Amino acid sequence: MTDGGLDHVGRIARAVLYEGYLLWPYRESALKNRHRWTIGGVHPEGCGDRSRIRTECLVEADPGAAVAVSVRFLHVVARIGAAGRGEEAREREVRVPELTLGGGPALARIDIAAGEERTVGDRAEMEDREAGQELGAGVLRRWEALRGQVEVRAERLGPRLFRVTADVVNTTPWQPGGTREETMARTLVSAHVVLHAPEGRFVSQTDPPPDLREHAETCRNDGLWPVLAGEDLRTVLSAPIILYDQPQIAPESPGDLFDATEIDQLLTLCVLALSDGEREEIRAGDPRAREILDRCAALTQEELMRLSGAWRGRGPAG
Repeated sequence: MTDGGLDHVGRIARAVLYEGYLLWPYRESALKNRHRWTIGGVHPEGCGDRSRIRTECLVEADPGAAVAVSVRFLHVVARIGAAGRGEEAREREVRVPELTLGGGPALARIDIAAGEERTVGDRAEMEDREAGQELGAGVLRRWEALRGQVEVRAERLGPRLFRVTADVVNTTPWQPGGTREETMARTLVSAHVVLHAPEGRFVSQTDPPPDLREHAETCRNDGLWPVLAGEDLRTVLSAPIILYDQPQIAPESPGDLFDATEIDQLLTLCVLALSDGEREEIRAGDPRAREILDRCAALTQEELMRLSGAWRGRGPAG
C-alpha cells in the first residue's frame, strides 16, 4: 500500500477511535457525556465486562509473507483544574512484531505506567489571562497504569490461504467494587486492530467470494468487525462498530464531531446555537470540544451549505 493509502486508512481508524468520545451538545455536564467511553471497551478482568477481544480474517499470500498488526485505543485521563474536574483521553498504540505466515505467533505487551503531568499556560488558561481572570496552579492530568497483551497467529488453510487471528486482552489489576470511573481509567477504550499484508490480499468478511465463503464463515470475531480498508486489499480495519468494506470519510465533513450517528449539519448548527454560558463551559473543559467550538464558529456560509448533502450516485439524481 502506498503512503497515501495508509494515510487514508489512518483517517478512517481515527474516526473510529473517537466515535462517541464527545456527544451532543459537547458540554461535559450534558447527560450523554456522563456516560462516555461506552464503545469498544476492553475492560480489566473480573469487572464483569468484556476483557478480551478477537478478530479473525482471511489473507491470501505465500508462506513466509509478513503481516503487520497494530492495536490502537484511548486511555482515559483525569483532568483537574481551576474549572473543576473532568476527563479526557490520550491515544495509545501497540505495534506487534511482524507475523510471518507459516511461522509462530507474534506477541506484544501492553505496559503503560501510571503517571501525571501539570500544564501551565495551556489555551484555556491563556484565554483566562486575557479576560483578566485569576489563574490557578495550572491543569493536572493523571492516568492509571494499563497492562495487557496482544497475540497474533496464523493458521494455514490452503496453499496460499491463511486465517489470521489477533487477540487483545486487558490484564490490568482491578479491585471488585470499584466505581465506573475507576474501571474506565483502566480500560482500553475504543480499541481496534489494523492489519496490513504488503505482499498479500485480504478476503472480505462481509462479502467473501463463493469459493472462500465456507472458510470466511469459520472466522470468529468477538467485539470487533473486520472490513477491507484500502482498494489494494492489503489492509483490514477491525473496528468495534460495524462498517462496510472500503469505508470513506465524507469530503464535506469539516472535521471530527465524534458522533457519527448524527448529521454533521445538525451537530454544527446545534453548536452554533449554544448560549454564551454553554460555550464558556466548553472552553473550560475538554480541549477537543474547544476545537469543535472554534471550528464551527469559523465555518463560512458556503461550507455550511455543503453540509446539506451531496449526491454520490453514478446516474443523475432523481
